[in-house]
Amino acid sequence: MLCHAPDPDLFAAALWAECGRFERFAMWQWRKADRPVVATFSVEGLPFEIFGQARPVAGQHGWRHFTVEQRLLGLGGTAFRDAVLAARRAGAKTEPAFAQVLGLEGDPYRAMLDLAEMDDAGLLEVMKPGGSPGA
Repeated sequence: MLCHAPDPDLFAAALWAECGRFERFAMWQWRKADRPVVATFSVEGLPFEIFGQARPVAGQHGWRHFTVEQRLLGLGGTAFRDAVLAARRAGAKTEPAFAQVLGLEGDPYRAMLDLAEMDDAGLLEVMKPGGSPGA
């Protein structure tokens, strides 16, 4: 879950108060300028992650990852979706799973941000066997 959290300390306190009782609760606050906060926990065995940053959600990296992943799934069809799910089932997190299936090298999180800048034609090129960003 992505949240716009203009006051990271207030956001962290609210997360602690509301979610601290849940199983496997953990929270981190980064030292970067806008000091994003991440909390993870489980509810009835389902894992949750809440990310708050002093940046509107539409500008957050997580949102940009989500939107390009959604576009790729729409363009790639069932076979692509199944390949990403297989990588996830094998233990890969979401962005690394997409990068693995697409054959992207380097930091998968950065690679997904780069893909988010492409139009659909560019994404389709990347999805071709042997395709690469900017091809």
